[in-house]
Amino acid sequence: MMFRRNYLPAAFTGCLLTLCFPKFQFWGLAFFAMVPLLISVSIQTPKQAFYSGLIAGFIHFTTLIYWIVPTLNQYGGLHPALSVFALILLCLYLAVYPAIFTYVLRKTDMTSAAFPLLAACLWIGLEYIRTYAFTGFAWGVLGYSQHTNRVLIQMADLTGVYGISFIIILVNCFLAGIWLNIGTGRLKTMILPAMYTLTLVGAVLVYGFLRTDTIDTLIEKADRASVGIVQGNIDQAVKWDGAFKTETVKKYIRLSKTLAEKKPDLVVWPEAALPFYYGFDKPLSDRVDDLIRSADTYFLIGSPAFDSVNGDIRYFNRAYMLHPDVTKSSFYDKRRLVPFGEYVPFGEYLNFLGKITAQAGDFSPGTQGLLPLEFNDHRTGVLICFEILFPDVASGFVRNQATFLTTLTNDAWFGYTSAARQHFSIAVFRAIENRRSLIRAANTGISGFIDPVGRTIQETELFTDAAIIRTLPGLELNSFYTRYNDLFTWFAMVAFFLLFMLKRIKQ
Repeated sequence: MMFRRNYLPAAFTGCLLTLCFPKFQFWGLAFFAMVPLLISVSIQTPKQAFYSGLIAGFIHFTTLIYWIVPTLNQYGGLHPALSVFALILLCLYLAVYPAIFTYVLRKTDMTSAAFPLLAACLWIGLEYIRTYAFTGFAWGVLGYSQHTNRVLIQMADLTGVYGISFIIILVNCFLAGIWLNIGTGRLKTMILPAMYTLTLVGAVLVYGFLRTDTIDTLIEKADRASVGIVQGNIDQAVKWDGAFKTETVKKYIRLSKTLAEKKPDLVVWPEAALPFYYGFDKPLSDRVDDLIRSADTYFLIGSPAFDSVNGDIRYFNRAYMLHPDVTKSSFYDKRRLVPFGEYVPFGEYLNFLGKITAQAGDFSPGTQGLLPLEFNDHRTGVLICFEILFPDVASGFVRNQATFLTTLTNDAWFGYTSAARQHFSIAVFRAIENRRSLIRAANTGISGFIDPVGRTIQETELFTDAAIIRTLPGLELNSFYTRYNDLFTWFAMVAFFLLFMLKRIKQ
């Protein structure tokens, strides 16, 4: 009975949190999913509270990122048991953050008027740390569950995705506070939390309506670019097989020719669309160059690359911006690499673990900075796959005058799991945070276009050949978030520590 009372609510919260995200996408659950956990924690010891948070986090993350198992098994070559073990280890690490959250909350007065604010500040501080600590892993940040809640998420251009998480936790803690104070004679202590919670939520919604109208007005007046996306739908099992290289290039050429007839300003191919080293493999590179000359437009193409310095060979995950006459080109090398996918962290000690993409070599991070790539009179920042999880990469490109954002990815690893939809939903926030149109080219989908308000203008189906084209607005304003990044989150973390320390000093 004690186990059920202490930990079943935590397990229930873990399940509810997962239901908020794709593919279930019951985003409304997010505003009370934490309530069972918070109520149960209020009568636990700090140690029990830690375990409750750990259980809630572990169940949530294992059901959210379950797709790691088939990815590691099918493409990483790991035994199914080892793949499950890897998932368990990762989820235990991720679950430590909600465990710290509940442990620290138990050290505070959960019936106080300041409790919802304290909890919301603590939560987003932990999410921010999780985004950047070690190699960083921001998958499952609570704010991402609201990517279809168009009005609420407009505040992301002020606070980033963490501001959305702040509002969600604030509401959860307010509801939990009401429950905890009912029947205690202290319900009047919830008057102040009710006032600031309702005021903040109302202000966010009003801002969302007004900001949408403002950005829509700017969209109508903005310069536009016609952009095409080619989704090659190349099976990951044969992608790097030498016998299929020519067929892969033929498919991309065929699909691109259907777009070239419409004279786009830019045609985008996905991450590592070329299964060879562009410029080094002469026959295949020439075929790509011939296509670009005949299309007479710019092409943004993903390809592995390498260079040699004093005999030391380094490999890169690169995006080439190729000029219509192919005599000029610029490129961007991926800076944020996938741990154990593109490199082995602490490889000197963990090299025995290997990598998923062993065919492409051990990648090195790019060093040329967040410089947008130019096409015609426009500039686009390029985020390659994993980099879409890092808000500072997108805002860095925009501060350097990118008028568009483009993300190249290869989600074939995920199969038909919910991972591809989860990955796509994250891109919505990079568009809103920086008020830029976002172009997403994925090998097997989901490819598509997102406007500066976060609306999905068009998207493709998974595992289909596709060639789509849209005319997109190129805004040039810099949002508050673009200029100051996570100032709100830093302020929240400082506020939490000051309030927490003042409470301890008072005691």
